[in-house]
Amino acid sequence: MWRRGDFVWKRAGSRRFQSAVRRNVVEDEGDWKYASEWWGAEGSDGGHTVFRSTSDHGNGVVSVVSYPCSKPAPEQLPAVEKWLQQRYTKLHPEFEHNEQFKVLGYQWRVLHFNDNTRQSATKVMAAYRKSDPASLYLMQQPNCLPVPYLKSMVSAGLTSLASSGYDIFEAVAGKRTLNVLCIGHGGGNLPLFLASKIKGANVHSVEIDPVVIAASTQVMGFPSSTVMEKTLVQISSPQPTDSEQLLWQDVHQRISLYRADAEDFILNSSNTYDLMFVDAYDGDDIFPHKLWDPKGLFLKSLKERLHPVHGTVAVNLHSDSDVLASGMAVNCSSEFILPMGKYISQVCRSYKDNIGLAYKVSVPWLCNITLVASTGVGLRNGSGGVTVSRDLILSSLVSKSNLVELLLDLPFPCLEYIKRGFVLVD
Repeated sequence: MWRRGDFVWKRAGSRRFQSAVRRNVVEDEGDWKYASEWWGAEGSDGGHTVFRSTSDHGNGVVSVVSYPCSKPAPEQLPAVEKWLQQRYTKLHPEFEHNEQFKVLGYQWRVLHFNDNTRQSATKVMAAYRKSDPASLYLMQQPNCLPVPYLKSMVSAGLTSLASSGYDIFEAVAGKRTLNVLCIGHGGGNLPLFLASKIKGANVHSVEIDPVVIAASTQVMGFPSSTVMEKTLVQISSPQPTDSEQLLWQDVHQRISLYRADAEDFILNSSNTYDLMFVDAYDGDDIFPHKLWDPKGLFLKSLKERLHPVHGTVAVNLHSDSDVLASGMAVNCSSEFILPMGKYISQVCRSYKDNIGLAYKVSVPWLCNITLVASTGVGLRNGSGGVTVSRDLILSSLVSKSNLVELLLDLPFPCLEYIKRGFVLVD
């Protein structure tokens, strides 16, 4: 979830947010310059509602609104249709190889709480088999992260992990397991992005609200076979459908989506996680106190579930409500260091005191902060015994940012998300 600052759309401004040296990459289809397509017009719907249900878990009315998408261009669709045909032929070698697919198009699909709070945004492709017009294949585009705070969390989290001594190269190649926990599922952007980019990723996603899970799997293109079903005997996942095997190959097999309370999940888990992401605002746009209570069971158990040397947590936070309500002018598109009030300071301090070393960075174009907390052992070992300082930690992160960007073939500049408003939590 995010909060947009008081600014006017400036497409040209996005061109300034680039690394000094960039390789040739495909265009970032989740670039912020496309946000005007799915943000919706002020004071009007501007889209078509494809899902609507009432939550019993504090999220109010949960809805998904679809908007037309300008990319990819129509002339690129035949290549996608050919890709689907090739995948189908490989999946069903027993059939005659003349099955053809038709791509209906691409849409932005935005998850709302209470009709006003935008919780997450995804890009979804819809297609069908020409021999069966009633067939429908709905696929979320896993490499598309439309909201900048997700890119900030990915950049800071993975770079901190690499700077702590974890071998990212081995994980990307599938030669080492990267155990990831995502608290707060939303539309499912992060689990799909990580599982598609990192062959060794084993991603657990935790979401308390079954209505949010239904929205994600029914209309936002997230694979439903990842949802874990709890019985009296065990927890299991349903068999993947034919369409999911076609669309995802083995990506969905690296994701497990649990319907559970975050605190209960952590308290009852015996897993050790290398990397965690926390993005758990409710329908009232509130980050639950129990997820940052310095003396609560959640943070204590969170530390116990983190790898003792390189364990890393990335947390999405809003700029303080009390600061924004005070009438202070905040231009989130240009300010590198946002004004922080008591709320953000308390959350940052809680994670630092319970987990270890911590820092925060500002998210471009939004009034959001990415807080990163690490067990710190790996980062401190990398300092060669020198006292840890802001410049030392930032230098260590910068040295690994290009490696992370290249290994994951990121379509956005990892380095700039790390450097922006970097502050070491004291």
